[in-house]
Amino acid sequence: MRALLVTSVGITCAAALTLPLAAPAQSAPPPHSASALPPESPGAGPPSVRAAALPAAESEGSTQSLPLEPLAAPSDRSMGPATAGQGLERRTARPFSLVGVVWDDAETELHGTVQVRTRAAGSANWSDWQDVETHNAEHAADLGSDERSSGAVRGATAPLWVGASDGVEVRVRPEPADAQDRSEAVPLPEGLSLELVDPGPDPAPEPAGEAAPEPARAAPVGRTATTAAFALNPSPPTTTPAVVPEVLTAEAEAASAVNAELAPLGASVIPALTKAETEEAANVAPGAKPYIGPRPGIITRKGWGADERLRERQFAYTKTVKAAFVHHSATGNNYTCKQAPSVLRSIYRYHVKSSGWRDFGYNFAVDKCGNIYEGRAGGVTKAVLGAHTLGFNSNTMGIAVLGSYSSTNPPAAAVTAVSKLTAWKLGLFGANPKGKVTLTSGGSNKYKAGAKVKMNVISGHRDGFATECPGARLYKKLGKARTSSAKLQGR
Repeated sequence: MRALLVTSVGITCAAALTLPLAAPAQSAPPPHSASALPPESPGAGPPSVRAAALPAAESEGSTQSLPLEPLAAPSDRSMGPATAGQGLERRTARPFSLVGVVWDDAETELHGTVQVRTRAAGSANWSDWQDVETHNAEHAADLGSDERSSGAVRGATAPLWVGASDGVEVRVRPEPADAQDRSEAVPLPEGLSLELVDPGPDPAPEPAGEAAPEPARAAPVGRTATTAAFALNPSPPTTTPAVVPEVLTAEAEAASAVNAELAPLGASVIPALTKAETEEAANVAPGAKPYIGPRPGIITRKGWGADERLRERQFAYTKTVKAAFVHHSATGNNYTCKQAPSVLRSIYRYHVKSSGWRDFGYNFAVDKCGNIYEGRAGGVTKAVLGAHTLGFNSNTMGIAVLGSYSSTNPPAAAVTAVSKLTAWKLGLFGANPKGKVTLTSGGSNKYKAGAKVKMNVISGHRDGFATECPGARLYKKLGKARTSSAKLQGR
């Protein structure tokens, strides 16, 4: 495992600020495991493709890294005159479900377009061309942080979920000379490669399915990971599953132990509590007005199948949680809620293995059915330092709603989940969801470093950084989320 204190970045909306904790030794990023076949060929991969063999430690998922090649002309004549670019013609690859493009220098922007089309696994059906968000400036470590000089971080597009696939074609083209009033086109970044991510199999049992879970009761002390997984399912099995002891790796045990006061070691779910139970668990003084919402059920990293061997072992914390930034993942909306754990595992692997980040960028994630997931490791009740909002990662939390919501309305269940999560987590730190807070910028394209900025306690990524995130449609729902969150707190 790479031992570098790199604070990862968020998907559509991210950046990191590393705390001066006990920093592990620096080391070069591990090589990408990669293997793909030449265009429509059953033979071995070309020499330019890096090592085909997957280390045993990565058997739960894989990443294929394919260097891009010059494109003489657009393969799609409808695109107009030929424009210099890079890409790959149609080719067969090992199975994958998520794609992205990375390049060598994280300080370099990709000014242009990235498009991919994929072939559904086991079929001859190719998708239409799909756009990949090329943003990168908002996905960078904060100025002056260790991550900037680690040598591991790479420039990257947003990841795009494409579902089970075994064929791919990609084209990357620079903006034309007249774009942004430039006299000539900006060259594409050096070292462009296509990343094909296989999330690996789902853990058993699977998390809740297509419907948002009903509030679950607390699991009895000693409940196993297997039985705890039914906490979000209102229809328990007719027979009690046998208790099978599970041996956790040291990394998995550490990631679970930070939530030991909330659920048994190795639990797949942190069960929901009523408001009264939440207040009791928070040790609210008798007679005091707690202003804290009931704890929602949360699917743990164990529950969504995070491979804890991938991330940086150290946990990084800030002093408190003053605000929450809401994001969308920009990975597209073509996923089912049963696939959400696979989407999370893919994003996690893309962040760490392809982009060189220390862990999953967000503190929490929410799927379209309203299921809530633990994000970055370190403990769901703690002020874990995330990598979600460039310049404002310190003393805040980041929530990624899985999907793209610039032109699509977010599901009501997802907005409700954001309200429930913020009512509880912000309540633990005494923050009013309908209030304002003054934050100090660490530097972004919107606020210079050291600037004192007054923001909503529940803000969108675009409030701290000039970006489309969390999408216009989701951003419009934040007012409702603030009101609902405050009501859940009893305000």
